[in-house]
Amino acid sequence: MTGPLSVPPAADATTAARNPRSLWRELADAIRGTNADYTKIPLRRAVLLLAVPMVLELLLESTFAVVDIWFVAKLGPSAVATVGLTETFLFLLYSIGIGLAMAVTAVVARRVGEGDREAAAVSAAQAIWIAVLASLPFAVVGIVWARELLQLMGADAWTLTHGVRYLQWMLGGNVVIMLLFVCNAIFRGAGDAAVAMRVLWLANALNIVLDPILIFGFGPIPAYGVEGAAIATVIGRGAGVAMQLWVLLRGSRHIRVRTAQLALEAATLWNIVRTSLGGIGQMIVAMTAWIFLMRILAAIGSEAVAGATIAIRLMMFTLMPAWGMSNAAATLVGQNLGAGEPGRAEAAVWHIGWMNMVFTVAVSVLFFVMPRELIGLFTHEPAVVAIGAEWLRILSYSYFVYGWWMVSVQAFNGAGDTVTPTKINLVFFWLIQIPLAWLLALQLELRATGVFWAVFVSETSVGLFTLWLFTRGGWKTARV
Repeated sequence: MTGPLSVPPAADATTAARNPRSLWRELADAIRGTNADYTKIPLRRAVLLLAVPMVLELLLESTFAVVDIWFVAKLGPSAVATVGLTETFLFLLYSIGIGLAMAVTAVVARRVGEGDREAAAVSAAQAIWIAVLASLPFAVVGIVWARELLQLMGADAWTLTHGVRYLQWMLGGNVVIMLLFVCNAIFRGAGDAAVAMRVLWLANALNIVLDPILIFGFGPIPAYGVEGAAIATVIGRGAGVAMQLWVLLRGSRHIRVRTAQLALEAATLWNIVRTSLGGIGQMIVAMTAWIFLMRILAAIGSEAVAGATIAIRLMMFTLMPAWGMSNAAATLVGQNLGAGEPGRAEAAVWHIGWMNMVFTVAVSVLFFVMPRELIGLFTHEPAVVAIGAEWLRILSYSYFVYGWWMVSVQAFNGAGDTVTPTKINLVFFWLIQIPLAWLLALQLELRATGVFWAVFVSETSVGLFTLWLFTRGGWKTARV
C-alpha cells in the first residue's frame, strides 16, 4: 500500500539508532509526527514523541477554556454562572465521551502493539458510530428541555432569560464534542499524537477568534452575548471533526480507515462498548459528584458558582499539560502490553509520573502565592475573587498528588482495566466527597469553604490510594 502508512514503523527506530538526534530535532519530530514504533525505540524518546504533542494539544485546549471564560466574565457573574451550570450537564456528556475515548485508546493501542493495523482501523470505525449514536439523546434533551434543566440546577432569573440558548447550542450540537473526543483517542492510541494536536489547534484557535466576535458583535454580526460563546464552540469543534475524518480516511502515519471498514461490525463494536463501560462509569461517578457540588454552591449564591467556575477553569488550564503526559502513558501502556512488554509499560508510567509531579508542584506554588491575582484576571467582583482565590489556595496544598493520580489512572485505562478506577471513584467521590461537602457547607455552615475542603480531602485521598494500587501490578493482566 502506498501513502502515509507505507513506511515501516521499525525504520524510524533503526534510523534513530544510527543517527543520534539533538533535542531540537526530537522536538521537531514530535510536532511533525513520525513512523516510530513506540514498543521498540528508547523509552525516553517514546515518551518525548508522544508527550510533547499531547501536552501542546491540551495546552491550547486549556487556553481556550480560560479565554472563553475571560470573555464571558465581561457579561457579569450570572453569565459565568450560566457557563458553570451548563457544564454540570456537559460533564455527563464528557463522562461518556471521555470514558469511550479511554476504551478506544486502549483497544487501538493494543491492536497496534500486536501489529494488527487492520483490526485497529475497524475498531476506529466502530468507535465513530458509537460516538454518533451516544450523542443523540443529549441533543434532544438539551434542545427541548433547556429551561427546565437550568431551573433544576437553581439558576437565577438572568440565566433563565439569557442562558437557555447557550445550553441549547452546547447540548444540541454535542455530536462534535463527542466525535472530537473519540477521533483524537483513535489517533493517540495509534501513536499519531501529532495529528490529534493539530486538530485541537484548529478547533480551539477558531474558537478563540470567534468568541469575541459572536459574544460582543462585529460589524454586521450582532452581539449574541453568552449564546455567542456556545456558537463559537460548536463551529470550532465542528471544523476540528471535519479535519479528523478527512485525515482518518486519507490515512495518517499509523492508521487509516477505509470506506469499507465503516460498515457496522457487531463483535468489534460490542468489545469497545464493553471496555468503555468502566471508563464511562468512572467518569459518571466523578462528574455527577461535581454536579452535586455545583448544586450546593448554587444554593449558596451565584457568586459562589462564578468563583468556583473560574477556579476550575484555571485548574483545567494548569492540569492539561499533566493530562497530556498522562495520555502518553496510556498509549505506551497499551502498545507495550500488546507487544508483550509489561516491564517497559510500567517504566513509562513511573517516568511520566515524576515529570507530572515536578510540574504540578511548580503550579501549586503559583496558586499559593498569588490566588487573588489569578482570579482577578477574569473578574473584579470582590465576592467572586475571594471565593475563587480561596479554592486555589486550598488546591495548592496537595496539587502534586493530582499529577500522580492522573498518570496512575491512565495506566489502568491504557491497559483496558477501566473497572478498577470506577470502583475507586465510587468510594471517594460518592461516599466521601458529596456527604462531606454537604456536611461542611450546609450543616456546619462553612458555605463554599466547606465544599473546597471536602474536595481537598477526597481528591488527595483518591490520588494516593490509586497510586498505591498501581504498584500492586494487577493492571498488567487486563485484556481488551
